Amino acid sequence: MKGILAIAVAALLAVQPSLADGLNARQKRALVAKEGPGALGQDYDPATAARMFKVSATPSQLPPGQVAARIKDIAQLQSARDNQLVGYGLVIGLSGTGDSLRNSPFTEQSIRAMLQNLGIATEGGQARAKNVAAVIVTANMPPFVQSGARIDINVSSMGDATSLQGGTLIMTPLKAADGQIYAVGQGSVIVSGFTAQGQAEQLTQGVPTAGRVPNGAIVERAVDAEFDDQTVLTLQLRNPDFSTAIRIADAINDYTGQRFGMRVAAERDARTVSVKKPKGVSAARFYAEVENLVVESDTPARVVVDSRTGTIVIGNQVRISRVAISHGTLTVRITEAPRVVQPEPFSRGETAVEPNTVIEANQPDARVALLDGPDLETLVSGLNRLGVKPDGIIAILQGIKSAGALQADLILQ
Repeated sequence: MKGILAIAVAALLAVQPSLADGLNARQKRALVAKEGPGALGQDYDPATAARMFKVSATPSQLPPGQVAARIKDIAQLQSARDNQLVGYGLVIGLSGTGDSLRNSPFTEQSIRAMLQNLGIATEGGQARAKNVAAVIVTANMPPFVQSGARIDINVSSMGDATSLQGGTLIMTPLKAADGQIYAVGQGSVIVSGFTAQGQAEQLTQGVPTAGRVPNGAIVERAVDAEFDDQTVLTLQLRNPDFSTAIRIADAINDYTGQRFGMRVAAERDARTVSVKKPKGVSAARFYAEVENLVVESDTPARVVVDSRTGTIVIGNQVRISRVAISHGTLTVRITEAPRVVQPEPFSRGETAVEPNTVIEANQPDARVALLDGPDLETLVSGLNRLGVKPDGIIAILQGIKSAGALQADLILQ
Protein backbone atom coordinates (compact mmCIF):
# COMPACT_ATOMS: atom_id res chain seq x y z
CA MET A 1 0.00 0.00 0.00
CA LYS A 2 2.85 2.38 0.88
CA GLY A 3 4.55 1.62 -2.44
CA ILE A 4 1.40 2.45 -4.40
CA LEU A 5 0.99 5.70 -2.46
CA ALA A 6 4.61 6.68 -3.15
CA ILE A 7 4.18 6.02 -6.87
CA ALA A 8 0.99 8.11 -6.94
CA VAL A 9 2.68 11.04 -5.18
CA ALA A 10 5.65 10.84 -7.56
CA ALA A 11 3.34 10.85 -10.57
CA LEU A 12 1.44 13.84 -9.20
CA LEU A 13 4.64 15.80 -8.72
CA ALA A 14 5.82 14.82 -12.18
CA VAL A 15 2.81 16.31 -13.94
CA GLN A 16 3.05 19.60 -12.08
CA PRO A 17 5.15 22.40 -13.56
CA SER A 18 8.56 22.58 -11.95
CA LEU A 19 8.46 26.29 -11.17
CA ALA A 20 6.78 29.28 -12.74
CA ASP A 21 9.86 31.18 -13.91
CA GLY A 22 10.66 28.82 -16.79
CA LEU A 23 13.10 26.14 -17.91
CA ASN A 24 16.67 26.20 -19.06
CA ALA A 25 17.70 25.28 -22.60
CA ARG A 26 18.41 21.62 -21.82
CA GLN A 27 15.09 21.16 -20.01
CA LYS A 28 13.25 22.81 -22.90
CA ARG A 29 14.84 20.47 -25.46
CA ALA A 30 14.05 17.42 -23.30
CA LEU A 31 10.44 18.53 -22.82
CA VAL A 32 9.94 19.19 -26.54
CA ALA A 33 11.46 15.79 -27.43
CA LYS A 34 9.13 14.05 -24.99
CA GLU A 35 5.82 15.88 -25.46
CA GLY A 36 6.19 17.79 -28.72
CA PRO A 37 6.52 21.50 -29.59
CA GLY A 38 3.22 22.40 -27.91
CA ALA A 39 4.57 21.56 -24.45
CA LEU A 40 6.21 24.97 -24.03
CA GLY A 41 3.90 27.81 -23.10
CA GLN A 42 6.13 30.73 -24.15
CA ASP A 43 7.82 29.51 -27.36
CA TYR A 44 5.11 29.57 -30.03
CA ASP A 45 5.35 27.95 -33.43
CA PRO A 46 4.99 30.29 -36.46
CA ALA A 47 1.39 29.31 -37.17
CA THR A 48 0.30 29.92 -33.58
CA ALA A 49 2.21 33.18 -33.42
CA ALA A 50 0.53 34.36 -36.62
CA ARG A 51 -2.90 33.64 -35.17
CA MET A 52 -2.08 35.33 -31.86
CA PHE A 53 -0.41 38.47 -33.15
CA LYS A 54 -3.11 40.01 -35.27
CA VAL A 55 -1.85 43.48 -34.51
CA SER A 56 -4.22 46.30 -35.35
CA ALA A 57 -2.89 48.67 -37.99
CA THR A 58 -4.32 51.77 -36.27
CA PRO A 59 -5.09 52.66 -32.63
CA SER A 60 -8.61 52.19 -31.34
CA GLN A 61 -11.04 55.08 -30.91
CA LEU A 62 -11.89 54.48 -27.26
CA PRO A 63 -13.13 57.29 -25.00
CA PRO A 64 -10.72 58.55 -22.34
CA GLY A 65 -10.21 56.32 -19.33
CA GLN A 66 -10.53 57.13 -15.66
CA VAL A 67 -6.98 57.21 -14.28
CA ALA A 68 -3.62 57.60 -16.00
CA ALA A 69 -1.19 54.97 -14.72
CA ARG A 70 2.01 53.23 -15.78
CA ILE A 71 1.82 49.77 -17.30
CA LYS A 72 3.89 48.35 -14.41
CA ASP A 73 1.20 49.54 -11.96
CA ILE A 74 -1.79 47.95 -13.70
CA ALA A 75 -0.22 44.81 -15.21
CA GLN A 76 2.45 42.29 -14.31
CA LEU A 77 4.76 40.12 -16.36
CA GLN A 78 3.60 36.52 -16.42
CA SER A 79 7.11 35.07 -16.11
CA ALA A 80 8.04 37.47 -13.27
CA ARG A 81 6.03 35.87 -10.49
CA ASP A 82 6.81 34.54 -7.04
CA ASN A 83 7.23 30.90 -6.09
CA GLN A 84 5.85 29.62 -2.80
CA LEU A 85 8.05 27.74 -0.34
CA VAL A 86 7.04 25.78 2.77
CA GLY A 87 8.86 23.91 5.51
CA TYR A 88 8.46 22.36 8.95
CA GLY A 89 10.68 23.40 11.85
CA LEU A 90 11.08 24.03 15.57
CA VAL A 91 11.15 27.27 17.54
CA ILE A 92 13.21 26.99 20.72
CA GLY A 93 13.95 29.32 23.62
CA LEU A 94 10.34 30.01 24.61
CA SER A 95 9.57 31.01 28.19
CA GLY A 96 7.30 28.10 29.07
CA THR A 97 4.84 28.94 26.28
CA GLY A 98 5.72 26.08 23.94
CA ASP A 99 3.81 22.94 22.99
CA SER A 100 2.67 20.52 25.66
CA LEU A 101 4.29 17.29 24.51
CA ARG A 102 1.31 15.24 25.63
CA ASN A 103 -1.06 17.05 23.26
CA SER A 104 1.52 17.55 20.50
CA PRO A 105 3.41 14.26 20.09
CA PHE A 106 4.95 15.36 16.78
CA THR A 107 6.90 18.03 18.67
CA GLU A 108 8.57 15.41 20.84
CA GLN A 109 9.37 13.30 17.79
CA SER A 110 10.93 16.33 16.10
CA ILE A 111 13.04 17.09 19.19
CA ARG A 112 14.36 13.52 19.27
CA ALA A 113 15.17 13.58 15.54
CA MET A 114 16.98 16.91 15.87
CA LEU A 115 19.08 15.70 18.82
CA GLN A 116 19.98 12.48 17.01
CA ASN A 117 21.15 14.50 13.99
CA LEU A 118 23.35 16.48 16.37
CA GLY A 119 24.85 13.27 17.75
CA ILE A 120 22.97 13.19 21.08
CA ALA A 121 21.41 9.87 22.12
CA THR A 122 17.86 10.13 23.49
CA GLU A 123 16.86 6.49 23.93
CA GLY A 124 15.06 5.71 27.16
CA GLY A 125 14.43 9.33 28.09
CA GLN A 126 11.23 11.30 28.06
CA ALA A 127 11.25 14.99 27.17
CA ARG A 128 9.31 17.42 29.35
CA ALA A 129 10.38 20.65 27.71
CA LYS A 130 7.88 23.51 27.51
CA ASN A 131 10.10 25.91 25.59
CA VAL A 132 9.83 24.26 22.16
CA ALA A 133 7.07 24.70 19.56
CA ALA A 134 6.51 23.01 16.21
CA VAL A 135 5.91 25.53 13.44
CA ILE A 136 5.15 25.75 9.74
CA VAL A 137 7.44 28.13 7.86
CA THR A 138 6.26 29.77 4.65
CA ALA A 139 7.95 32.17 2.23
CA ASN A 140 7.56 33.70 -1.21
CA MET A 141 10.63 33.37 -3.40
CA PRO A 142 10.85 36.46 -5.65
CA PRO A 143 11.47 36.04 -9.39
CA PHE A 144 15.02 36.01 -10.76
CA VAL A 145 16.54 35.63 -7.27
CA GLN A 146 19.99 34.07 -7.16
CA SER A 147 21.76 31.81 -4.70
CA GLY A 148 22.92 33.64 -1.58
CA ALA A 149 20.10 36.18 -1.48
CA ARG A 150 17.98 36.59 1.67
CA ILE A 151 14.18 36.55 1.81
CA ASP A 152 11.62 37.07 4.59
CA ILE A 153 9.82 34.10 6.13
CA ASN A 154 6.61 33.69 8.15
CA VAL A 155 6.40 31.35 11.15
CA SER A 156 3.10 29.92 12.46
CA SER A 157 2.56 27.52 15.33
CA MET A 158 0.87 24.20 14.54
CA GLY A 159 0.64 22.83 18.09
CA ASP A 160 -0.90 24.18 21.29
CA ALA A 161 1.82 26.73 22.05
CA THR A 162 0.48 29.94 23.57
CA SER A 163 3.18 32.32 22.30
CA LEU A 164 6.28 32.39 20.10
CA GLN A 165 7.61 35.53 21.76
CA GLY A 166 11.38 35.38 22.29
CA GLY A 167 11.83 32.16 20.33
CA THR A 168 14.46 31.27 17.75
CA LEU A 169 13.76 29.26 14.62
CA ILE A 170 16.40 26.60 14.08
CA MET A 171 17.62 25.55 10.64
CA THR A 172 14.57 24.73 8.51
CA PRO A 173 14.74 23.64 4.84
CA LEU A 174 12.09 25.23 2.60
CA LYS A 175 10.77 23.29 -0.39
CA ALA A 176 8.81 24.23 -3.50
CA ALA A 177 6.08 22.34 -5.37
CA ASP A 178 8.66 20.15 -7.12
CA GLY A 179 9.95 18.82 -3.78
CA GLN A 180 13.37 20.45 -4.09
CA ILE A 181 14.97 22.57 -1.34
CA TYR A 182 15.41 26.17 -2.49
CA ALA A 183 16.07 28.01 0.78
CA VAL A 184 17.00 27.44 4.44
CA GLY A 185 15.48 29.54 7.23
CA GLN A 186 16.83 30.36 10.67
CA GLY A 187 16.72 33.31 13.06
CA SER A 188 14.90 35.10 15.88
CA VAL A 189 11.12 35.25 15.56
CA ILE A 190 9.53 38.70 15.81
CA VAL A 191 5.98 38.54 17.23
CA SER A 192 3.73 41.61 17.28
CA GLY A 193 1.09 40.18 19.63
CA PHE A 194 1.46 39.30 23.28
CA THR A 195 -0.39 37.49 26.03
CA ALA A 196 -0.43 38.10 29.79
CA GLN A 197 -2.06 35.69 32.22
CA GLY A 198 -2.76 35.74 35.93
CA GLN A 199 -4.71 33.50 38.24
CA ALA A 200 -8.09 34.99 37.41
CA GLU A 201 -7.66 36.83 34.11
CA GLN A 202 -5.86 36.57 30.80
CA LEU A 203 -5.16 39.33 28.30
CA THR A 204 -4.22 38.63 24.67
CA GLN A 205 -3.52 41.27 22.05
CA GLY A 206 -2.82 40.42 18.44
CA VAL A 207 -1.75 36.89 17.44
CA PRO A 208 1.19 35.73 19.60
CA THR A 209 1.34 32.32 17.89
CA ALA A 210 2.51 33.70 14.55
CA GLY A 211 5.58 35.76 13.75
CA ARG A 212 8.06 36.80 11.12
CA VAL A 213 11.81 36.51 10.57
CA PRO A 214 13.02 39.39 8.37
CA ASN A 215 15.71 38.20 5.96
CA GLY A 216 15.54 34.90 7.81
CA ALA A 217 16.05 32.57 4.84
CA ILE A 218 19.05 32.21 2.56
CA VAL A 219 18.38 31.09 -1.00
CA GLU A 220 20.45 27.96 -1.63
CA ARG A 221 19.24 27.18 -5.13
CA ALA A 222 18.22 29.56 -7.88
CA VAL A 223 15.31 28.86 -10.20
CA ASP A 224 16.44 27.81 -13.66
CA ALA A 225 15.12 30.60 -15.85
CA GLU A 226 16.38 32.30 -18.98
CA PHE A 227 14.35 35.46 -19.28
CA ASP A 228 16.35 36.86 -22.16
CA ASP A 229 15.52 33.83 -24.34
CA GLN A 230 11.80 34.60 -24.32
CA THR A 231 10.55 35.98 -27.61
CA VAL A 232 6.99 36.58 -26.36
CA LEU A 233 6.24 38.58 -23.22
CA THR A 234 2.81 38.10 -21.67
CA LEU A 235 1.27 40.89 -19.58
CA GLN A 236 -1.54 40.06 -17.18
CA LEU A 237 -3.83 42.84 -15.97
CA ARG A 238 -4.44 43.03 -12.23
CA ASN A 239 -8.02 44.22 -12.88
CA PRO A 240 -9.30 42.59 -16.09
CA ASP A 241 -10.90 45.02 -18.50
CA PHE A 242 -11.12 44.97 -22.29
CA SER A 243 -10.72 48.73 -22.67
CA THR A 244 -7.59 48.79 -20.52
CA ALA A 245 -6.08 45.84 -22.40
CA ILE A 246 -6.63 47.58 -25.76
CA ARG A 247 -5.16 50.85 -24.46
CA ILE A 248 -2.05 48.99 -23.25
CA ALA A 249 -1.60 47.36 -26.66
CA ASP A 250 -2.08 50.71 -28.43
CA ALA A 251 0.42 52.46 -26.15
CA ILE A 252 3.06 49.78 -26.73
CA ASN A 253 2.46 49.77 -30.49
CA ASP A 254 2.76 53.56 -30.69
CA TYR A 255 6.06 53.43 -28.82
CA THR A 256 7.57 50.49 -30.71
CA GLY A 257 6.42 51.97 -34.03
CA GLN A 258 8.59 55.02 -33.39
CA ARG A 259 11.39 53.18 -31.60
CA PHE A 260 11.73 49.99 -33.68
CA GLY A 261 9.56 50.72 -36.70
CA MET A 262 7.09 47.89 -35.99
CA ARG A 263 3.95 47.16 -33.97
CA VAL A 264 4.48 44.23 -31.61
CA ALA A 265 1.58 44.14 -29.08
CA ALA A 266 -1.76 42.41 -29.45
CA GLU A 267 -4.61 42.07 -26.95
CA ARG A 268 -5.78 38.49 -26.41
CA ASP A 269 -8.60 38.97 -23.90
CA ALA A 270 -9.65 41.20 -21.00
CA ARG A 271 -6.70 40.04 -18.88
CA THR A 272 -3.87 39.25 -21.28
CA VAL A 273 -1.74 41.30 -23.66
CA SER A 274 1.00 39.56 -25.68
CA VAL A 275 4.10 41.48 -26.74
CA LYS A 276 6.64 40.15 -29.25
CA LYS A 277 10.18 41.23 -28.40
CA PRO A 278 11.92 43.07 -31.25
CA LYS A 279 15.25 41.82 -32.46
CA GLY A 280 18.47 43.46 -31.38
CA VAL A 281 17.37 44.30 -27.82
CA SER A 282 17.37 42.25 -24.63
CA ALA A 283 14.09 41.26 -23.02
CA ALA A 284 14.97 43.06 -19.78
CA ARG A 285 15.86 46.33 -21.53
CA PHE A 286 12.80 46.16 -23.77
CA TYR A 287 10.39 45.56 -20.89
CA ALA A 288 12.04 48.31 -18.82
CA GLU A 289 11.17 50.74 -21.61
CA VAL A 290 7.64 49.41 -22.04
CA GLU A 291 6.61 49.21 -18.37
CA ASN A 292 6.95 52.98 -17.86
CA LEU A 293 4.49 53.89 -20.63
CA VAL A 294 1.45 55.74 -19.28
CA VAL A 295 -2.04 54.53 -20.25
CA GLU A 296 -5.53 55.50 -19.13
CA SER A 297 -6.96 52.55 -17.24
CA ASP A 298 -10.65 51.80 -16.92
CA THR A 299 -12.78 49.74 -14.53
CA PRO A 300 -16.43 48.67 -14.44
CA ALA A 301 -18.83 50.60 -12.21
CA ARG A 302 -19.08 48.83 -8.85
CA VAL A 303 -20.51 49.44 -5.40
CA VAL A 304 -18.92 47.31 -2.67
CA VAL A 305 -20.86 46.92 0.57
CA ASP A 306 -19.64 45.21 3.75
CA SER A 307 -22.65 44.89 6.05
CA ARG A 308 -20.56 43.61 8.96
CA THR A 309 -18.44 46.75 9.29
CA GLY A 310 -20.76 49.21 7.58
CA THR A 311 -18.17 49.98 4.90
CA ILE A 312 -19.43 51.33 1.58
CA VAL A 313 -17.14 51.93 -1.42
CA ILE A 314 -18.67 53.60 -4.48
CA GLY A 315 -16.74 53.67 -7.76
CA ASN A 316 -16.29 56.81 -9.80
CA GLN A 317 -18.40 55.55 -12.71
CA VAL A 318 -21.46 54.64 -10.62
CA ARG A 319 -24.65 56.29 -11.86
CA ILE A 320 -28.19 56.31 -10.46
CA SER A 321 -31.32 57.02 -12.42
CA ARG A 322 -33.75 59.58 -11.01
CA VAL A 323 -35.64 57.96 -8.13
CA ALA A 324 -37.61 59.09 -5.07
CA ILE A 325 -36.58 57.55 -1.75
CA SER A 326 -38.28 57.57 1.64
CA HIS A 327 -36.35 56.18 4.57
CA GLY A 328 -37.73 56.03 8.13
CA THR A 329 -37.37 53.77 11.13
CA LEU A 330 -39.78 52.69 13.81
CA THR A 331 -38.38 52.61 17.35
CA VAL A 332 -40.22 50.65 20.03
CA ARG A 333 -39.05 51.00 23.65
CA ILE A 334 -40.34 48.67 26.39
CA THR A 335 -39.57 49.67 29.99
CA GLU A 336 -40.29 47.45 32.98
CA ALA A 337 -40.84 49.50 36.20
CA PRO A 338 -42.41 47.21 38.83
CA ARG A 339 -43.88 48.92 41.90
CA VAL A 340 -43.93 47.64 45.45
CA VAL A 341 -47.41 47.84 47.04
CA GLN A 342 -47.53 48.05 50.87
CA PRO A 343 -50.64 46.98 52.88
CA GLU A 344 -52.49 49.36 55.15
CA PRO A 345 -51.17 49.70 58.71
CA PHE A 346 -52.49 47.11 61.18
CA SER A 347 -54.05 45.20 58.33
CA ARG A 348 -53.54 41.59 57.46
CA GLY A 349 -52.39 42.36 53.94
CA GLU A 350 -49.04 41.33 52.48
CA THR A 351 -46.45 43.30 50.60
CA ALA A 352 -46.75 42.62 46.87
CA VAL A 353 -44.96 43.63 43.69
CA GLU A 354 -47.20 45.13 41.06
CA PRO A 355 -45.82 44.89 37.48
CA ASN A 356 -45.71 48.10 35.53
CA THR A 357 -44.79 48.11 31.83
CA VAL A 358 -44.38 51.22 29.73
CA ILE A 359 -44.33 50.86 25.93
CA GLU A 360 -43.32 53.81 23.75
CA ALA A 361 -43.42 53.78 19.96
CA ASN A 362 -41.59 56.52 18.09
CA GLN A 363 -41.46 56.90 14.33
CA PRO A 364 -39.37 59.88 13.16
CA ASP A 365 -40.62 61.92 10.29
CA ALA A 366 -39.59 60.07 7.15
CA ARG A 367 -38.39 62.43 4.46
CA VAL A 368 -38.84 61.83 0.77
CA ALA A 369 -35.79 62.80 -1.25
CA LEU A 370 -35.10 62.80 -4.97
CA LEU A 371 -31.88 61.06 -5.89
CA ASP A 372 -30.24 61.60 -9.26
CA GLY A 373 -26.59 60.63 -9.66
CA PRO A 374 -25.02 61.96 -12.87
CA ASP A 375 -21.64 61.86 -11.07
CA LEU A 376 -20.14 60.55 -7.85
CA GLU A 377 -20.26 63.86 -5.96
CA THR A 378 -23.98 64.33 -6.63
CA LEU A 379 -24.72 60.76 -5.54
CA VAL A 380 -22.80 61.07 -2.25
CA SER A 381 -24.36 64.46 -1.41
CA GLY A 382 -27.81 63.06 -2.16
CA LEU A 383 -27.26 60.13 0.20
CA ASN A 384 -25.98 62.47 2.90
CA ARG A 385 -29.09 64.66 2.59
CA LEU A 386 -31.19 61.72 3.74
CA GLY A 387 -29.40 61.87 7.11
CA VAL A 388 -29.12 58.12 7.58
CA LYS A 389 -26.37 55.96 8.99
CA PRO A 390 -24.24 53.53 6.93
CA ASP A 391 -26.59 50.61 7.62
CA GLY A 392 -29.46 52.70 6.27
CA ILE A 393 -27.45 53.64 3.18
CA ILE A 394 -26.78 49.94 2.57
CA ALA A 395 -30.52 49.23 2.64
CA ILE A 396 -31.16 52.17 0.32
CA LEU A 397 -28.56 50.97 -2.20
CA GLN A 398 -30.05 47.49 -2.18
CA GLY A 399 -33.49 48.95 -2.77
CA ILE A 400 -32.23 51.13 -5.64
CA LYS A 401 -30.58 48.07 -7.20
CA SER A 402 -33.82 46.09 -6.92
CA ALA A 403 -35.69 48.97 -8.58
CA GLY A 404 -33.26 48.85 -11.50
CA ALA A 405 -32.04 52.42 -10.98
CA LEU A 406 -28.47 51.58 -9.92
CA GLN A 407 -26.30 51.50 -13.04
CA ALA A 408 -23.51 49.50 -11.44
CA ASP A 409 -22.64 46.10 -10.05
CA LEU A 410 -23.57 45.79 -6.36
CA ILE A 411 -21.15 43.51 -4.50
CA LEU A 412 -22.16 42.39 -1.01
CA GLN A 413 -19.42 41.07 1.24
